[in-house]
Amino acid sequence: MRFERSHTRRAAAAAVVGSMVLFASACGGDGGDSGSDGGSAGGALEGRGPITFATGKDTSGNLTNQVAAWNSQHPDEKVTVSELPESADAQRQQMVQNAQNKQDSFSVLNLDVVWTAEFAANRWVVELPQDQFPSLGNAIPATVETAKYRDKLYAVPITSDGGLLYYRKDLLDKAGVQAPTTWAEMQAACQKVKALPEGKSLNCYAGQFEKYEGLTVNFSEAVNSAGGVVVGKDGKPNVDTPEALAGLETLTNGFSTGEIPKAAITYKEEEGRRAFQEGNLIFHRNWPYVYALAGKTDGSSKIAGKFAVAPLPGKDGAGVSTLGGHNYAISAFAKNKATAADFIKFMASEERQRANVEKTSQAPTWASLYDDAALQKQFPYLTPLKASIEKAQPRPTVVKYGDVTAAIQEAAYDALTNKKPPKQALTDLQTKLSSLITN
Repeated sequence: MRFERSHTRRAAAAAVVGSMVLFASACGGDGGDSGSDGGSAGGALEGRGPITFATGKDTSGNLTNQVAAWNSQHPDEKVTVSELPESADAQRQQMVQNAQNKQDSFSVLNLDVVWTAEFAANRWVVELPQDQFPSLGNAIPATVETAKYRDKLYAVPITSDGGLLYYRKDLLDKAGVQAPTTWAEMQAACQKVKALPEGKSLNCYAGQFEKYEGLTVNFSEAVNSAGGVVVGKDGKPNVDTPEALAGLETLTNGFSTGEIPKAAITYKEEEGRRAFQEGNLIFHRNWPYVYALAGKTDGSSKIAGKFAVAPLPGKDGAGVSTLGGHNYAISAFAKNKATAADFIKFMASEERQRANVEKTSQAPTWASLYDDAALQKQFPYLTPLKASIEKAQPRPTVVKYGDVTAAIQEAAYDALTNKKPPKQALTDLQTKLSSLITN
């Protein structure tokens, strides 16, 4: 999920890759548990006519084509895109405010995968009958789970996301090194590339480290890739551990040694993409959407034909991605819910998902598309990406996600900016999350 787009990303995101990024501290209290089980607050899926689609800024440029395909076939039920800000934090804030005021200005909501529980529990989106959405049976199971709350369906997965390591293949080849599978290998590869005349001015690595949802994703991936967890399978936070510390210290050490440039503390998805695309980075963590943009041969990318992708590295082997992506849900306060449901089915169809992959390189939710020979030729990363998504770890599935992610961002940012030692930041985070996450 790319968070700038929602990523995602996100993002997330960001993402997700969140993911990928989402929630600033100022809006952290918006996601309180209503004490309900969620439900169809807006009634049955009835009513036909024009609808509004609320979504993050479309940096891919293809959403217009997707919506135009629907509008050409449904002249009496046209979709108007309400493009929200690039920041996922701001997107969610506007959607929450719209729901809290019970406004009908948004019909279909483009939700980051981690927003499902909050929106469902607060009855801001309607429960969907699973038998009316046949595309679910063709989707990667992990993506369908992101659209559920308490085993009930409240959204439909449209795009998925897994973090990828983009790297300058031309420079690694010249330095005689392979794509790294561990953090130590990545550091060694950077040193060899920087020893080359054309590599000495490049920065080693960057991800998404601004205080937004993308930081939650990058922190979670570092912790998971060191063998730790943010929230365990028992639903309890578990960040005050040696494994979590090893993950966080990978990032803090990167900043202190200069392997991660100081400017990266301001990077969201797009800032990082531009730095990589302009030829300033050897390695870059981002979502699949970057592949199409970085590969453009119209002069907008200085590295077209010079890069490749690999799984994220980890402490002792391949790393673990955070599960990103976006789901479409129907606002509980929307008019024309029947049209909204049909629009979601249209966008979730294999035809629309294929068209979107071909134009944007965003990760689909249809499992079969990852194995399609023509798409694999165009996007070689699809096979490793599918594996990444299938084993990716979700961010905490909690109703108070806004508060939880804000706490994670605060702790990680404090450590990255030397406001707190990593160990103290994690101890404080454990205390904070324990107060926010209750079973």
